[in-house]
Amino acid sequence: MSEPTEANGTTGPAQGAASAESAGGSAGRHVRVVLVDDHRMFRTGVQAEIGQTAQTGVEVVGEAADVDQAVTVITATRPEVVLLDVHLPGGGGVEVLRRCAPLMGDAEQPVRFLALSVSDAAEDVIGVIRGGARGYVTKTITGSDLVDSIFRVQEGDAVFSPRLAGFVLDAFASTDAPPADEDLDRLTQREREVLRLIARGYAYKEIAKQLFISVKTVESHVSAVLRKLQLSNRHELTRWATARRLV
Repeated sequence: MSEPTEANGTTGPAQGAASAESAGGSAGRHVRVVLVDDHRMFRTGVQAEIGQTAQTGVEVVGEAADVDQAVTVITATRPEVVLLDVHLPGGGGVEVLRRCAPLMGDAEQPVRFLALSVSDAAEDVIGVIRGGARGYVTKTITGSDLVDSIFRVQEGDAVFSPRLAGFVLDAFASTDAPPADEDLDRLTQREREVLRLIARGYAYKEIAKQLFISVKTVESHVSAVLRKLQLSNRHELTRWATARRLV
């Protein structure tokens, strides 16, 4: 089912507008947001609750209902924050994060993700956080708290519903800190991005499209990565990245 990719400016109920205005969005703040959820009625409700830009500072610039739509809309609009449901047709929120990894890694204009889901299962929380999301809140959140969470994520903070933060702390406390990797440290941020995409099986043209660079630039990065890691081809590179769980 085709879904709109542009926000429709739906006007929400007076109560929603009032609660959103109490979040302090009128104090000069502004953030561009994409809503990703496979339930149209939920997206409409969120739009009505937080999308009154004059009051909240939140501008909803796009919507999507599945993984492919999400990647297309996020790539086209380059929002500051994506509100991302965990369970989506096409591979779920984790797949959206995987395919948008280059946008998250953009040093000048990073796209940040805030999971917004009905699920409070530990595996869902941990999965999207490992995938790169900056926070996770449940759909019981109020409009004013959601607006506040969006701005905090835009500023680089990590945001969780109180009960869910414990899942993340437990998950990361239970694993040893990864040792320093001198080989990986030799690579620039862009070379690491190319490395991950090569290891995931992307063709040069696909990498160029994902990173908004030319195919020739991709080839140059791959040559530099192979030289620095003393590898011969992309198959060895894939094995190297997989062994370090970079894929």
